[in-house]
Amino acid sequence: MTPEAKDGEVLVAQGDAAAAARGLASGDSAAPTSILDCEPEVVAAGAPPPGSVTAERGRTAALPPPLPGTALEGTVHLKSGRDGPVRAGHPWVFSGAVREIEGSPFEGAFVRVLGAEGNVLGVGSYSAVGSLTVRMFTRAEVPLDAGFVRERLRDAHALRKSVGMTGPRAGFRLINAEGDGMPGVVVDVYGGFAVVQLLSAGAERLRPEVIDALCNDLGVRGVVERSTGGSRRAEGLRDVTGLAAGEEPPAEIEIDEHGMRLLVDIRGGQKTGFYLDQRGARALVRRLAPGRRVLNAFAYTGAFAVAAGLGGAAEVVSVETSGPSLELARRSWALDARLVSAQTSWVCGDAFEALDAERGRARFDLIVLDPPPFARHRSDLERAMRAYRDLNRRALEALAPGGLLLTCSCSPHVSRESFVRAVAGAARAPLRAQVLAQLGFEPDHPVLPAHAEGEYLKGLLVRPAVG
Repeated sequence: MTPEAKDGEVLVAQGDAAAAARGLASGDSAAPTSILDCEPEVVAAGAPPPGSVTAERGRTAALPPPLPGTALEGTVHLKSGRDGPVRAGHPWVFSGAVREIEGSPFEGAFVRVLGAEGNVLGVGSYSAVGSLTVRMFTRAEVPLDAGFVRERLRDAHALRKSVGMTGPRAGFRLINAEGDGMPGVVVDVYGGFAVVQLLSAGAERLRPEVIDALCNDLGVRGVVERSTGGSRRAEGLRDVTGLAAGEEPPAEIEIDEHGMRLLVDIRGGQKTGFYLDQRGARALVRRLAPGRRVLNAFAYTGAFAVAAGLGGAAEVVSVETSGPSLELARRSWALDARLVSAQTSWVCGDAFEALDAERGRARFDLIVLDPPPFARHRSDLERAMRAYRDLNRRALEALAPGGLLLTCSCSPHVSRESFVRAVAGAARAPLRAQVLAQLGFEPDHPVLPAHAEGEYLKGLLVRPAVG
């Protein structure tokens, strides 16, 4: 969607994205049938070669040995007093923290990171583009090879299985980049087909290992790659899309989410085809829906509409500018016989304009806002905050008395605190906004405690109250 600009505040299109963020046969007699059947690969340690580096104030520290089986292309030394975030578990090393780069690493080179005292802080991929110099893959001294990738996928799959998210018709995120120790790698699984995004030069170097592990360990039916975007181009990589391995997927894949039948277009849909990160929000809408009139703005392929319909909504209106997305939403709705008699309408149009048309009519008891990111860069932040206030003000003014607003932000540069302030500022006197619930990620989208940047998704259930 491309909303009409209101005082220069609405800057992005709905079709861009809703979330960021908006991813072997053993040596025994039988090959494993599941990633969980694979035993971890044991890697022997190598002998350290002689060598030294000049440290701060003329001190000399011994070079750690190269990782066995891995040709390290450089070593990054951090400044004194600037290695704290990485020690605490932050997965990014910024250029301002770097004292010296040893060797001549290229984009995506695997490098060792040393603290100010010369101790190993881990291994990551290097970039000379922008301020993000190293993306940390591990804090341990292990090689970034096929065994490392298999172990990461094994652990990630075990987590998703343990929380009941896997299955033959399931849709779930298998690898969530830094959250799963695989920076730049996103893998989503839909009904046995994997969609892979490799979004950095370091991730690009692991393509064969990632695809091999998906096919031979996890046993997916096919792998589709959708590696596109500015972060790749900035590191000198071209866009890569298409079938990478295995079967060609059908044009539409049906997944099951909490008993909802939903269609996903993994070849032509947004991001990997679907916004798996809103699973919890959809479950909440289903619980809130009975007897309510629901407006589903920025509807995309209609998953919130299906949730509201199955929850017993009196009426569901979905607004979306993309004709193909809206048609897929209609087909998802038609899959379930329980929805045949439900009252629904599909509006191909602008969500901002739809809210303007509803202002003062007090027709809806529940409004869902899941817009694209309004702040893709830090420089967008001020205008994005105005856009969030404007959007939420329109929604609050379209609510019936006692109505509820479920509003979301997937802008990575907008903190939860800032988003709460924007929504609070949208309530005009005599109204005030009550936050009834805060939403975030589900277990298949883990985030590292030290990596606040990974918490891009924010959701608020809001009730306007008088006084």
